[in-house]
Amino acid sequence: MWKHKLCLGTSGSFGLSVPEQIKLFKEIGFDGFFTGWSRGCGIKEWKASADELGMIYQSVHAPFHYAAKMWRRSEEADAAVDDLLACLRDCAENEVPVMVMHAYIGFDSSTPTQEGIEIYGKVVAEAERLGVKLAFENTEGEPFLAALMEHFGDSEAVGFCWDSGHEMCYNRSVDLLALYGKKLICTHLHDNLGIKAYDGTITWHDDLHLLPFDGIADWQGIAARLEREGFTGELTLELSTVSKPGRHENDIYAKMDIVDFLAEAYKRACRVAALRGGSAL
Repeated sequence: MWKHKLCLGTSGSFGLSVPEQIKLFKEIGFDGFFTGWSRGCGIKEWKASADELGMIYQSVHAPFHYAAKMWRRSEEADAAVDDLLACLRDCAENEVPVMVMHAYIGFDSSTPTQEGIEIYGKVVAEAERLGVKLAFENTEGEPFLAALMEHFGDSEAVGFCWDSGHEMCYNRSVDLLALYGKKLICTHLHDNLGIKAYDGTITWHDDLHLLPFDGIADWQGIAARLEREGFTGELTLELSTVSKPGRHENDIYAKMDIVDFLAEAYKRACRVAALRGGSAL
């Protein structure tokens, strides 16, 4: 057996409903999954499917498109907070233990603000009240993650979601596990080709979400870093079969039967797990 259970994020790129994905993940060998969230989504149905199949509903990924707006008081910030609080309540009511959220979105030169800390504080306070873990994920806007972890890192409700691909293409391969690994509660594992632009410009188009070992990530090093931090939680992949605009790296996945693609994803997850030790019984 592996040291870690293996999970996979559901994706609109897979061409199946979430219940169909959950069932197929189980058949292929995954132990659990995470989903996105929107108002009125089927989280209750998805949790029922997970329970029926004996799957782990590892986390819910909260909406993030207005994350940058939360650093200034505005009607958009209020609406974003309302969504996040509703997402937290859905997690609590359906016994999903973790809500993943972004600290920022965008590539401008903004800086964290005290207003933003106070706005995010409303979400942290509700997570504490409901007993749901918040996992702040590394994305673009690294200073915003740093500000939130500095202010709220001591909260028992706050943890870190480490995205291996984002670290390579958004964080210039800075070892974020060295900074926040002691708060690590979940992973988003995937591969890419780093930053494409010769001048070092970071763009969304580099965030490819390839299968592990299809890019330039050092998976042996990743395993060693997870070992260094003593991480024992699920190894969770976050993949896409759709290429970014103007790119073609994922096209080969789109041509595959979805069962074949997900079976390959499970094989790659097992290869990553094997780097941490253990063997199948």
